[in-house]
Amino acid sequence: MVDLKPKTPMDGVVPITIGAMTLREVSVECLTSLAPYKGQTKAVSDALKVAHGMAFPAPNRATGKDGARAIWFGREQAVLLGPEPDAGLARLCAVTDQSDAWAVVELSGAAARDVLARLTPIDMRDSQFKRGHTARTDIMHVAGSITRIGVDSFLILVFRSMAQTLLHDLEKAMAGVASRG
Repeated sequence: MVDLKPKTPMDGVVPITIGAMTLREVSVECLTSLAPYKGQTKAVSDALKVAHGMAFPAPNRATGKDGARAIWFGREQAVLLGPEPDAGLARLCAVTDQSDAWAVVELSGAAARDVLARLTPIDMRDSQFKRGHTARTDIMHVAGSITRIGVDSFLILVFRSMAQTLLHDLEKAMAGVASRG
C-alpha cells in the first residue's frame, strides 16, 4: 500500500533568498472564506472581534496580525487566515473552508516592493500601499491577493494550482532586482 503524505504547495522549494529578499511559505492552520448574509456585515464584524480579536476588513484592507488575520477578498467577502472560525459565524455568513485551495507566501526584504512592482499593476509605493492595505490583482499572469503586512513584508495568496508559476515569476523578478543593486 502506498503511504501518502500531505504536502504544502511550496513543499521543498522555499525558502529562497536572493540578494536581500526572502520568499518563504506561510503555514496556515486554516484559511476560511467569510461572506456575510445580506445586512449582516456589522454583526459578522462584531462576532469576529469577540471570537478572534479583529474586525471584518473594509475594502482593500486587512485586520488582525500574524497567526490570525482577516483579508478583504472582494465585495462583502473576506478570508480568515490562521484560526478555525468560531462556529457562531455560520449563522451570520457563509463559511467555506479554503485551506487546501490556496498557496500562501511571504516576500520580505528591503527591495520586496520593487519585486512586486515588476509583477503587478498595483501602485506599490509606500504612500499608496501602506501596511494593512490589500488588493486582489494580477501577479504577472496569475490572479492573486497581495497584502502589506510590514514595512518590507508582503503576504501573497494564489490558487494552489498556480504556486509554481508564482514561484517562477517571483524568483525571476527577485534576481532582476538583486542584479541592479
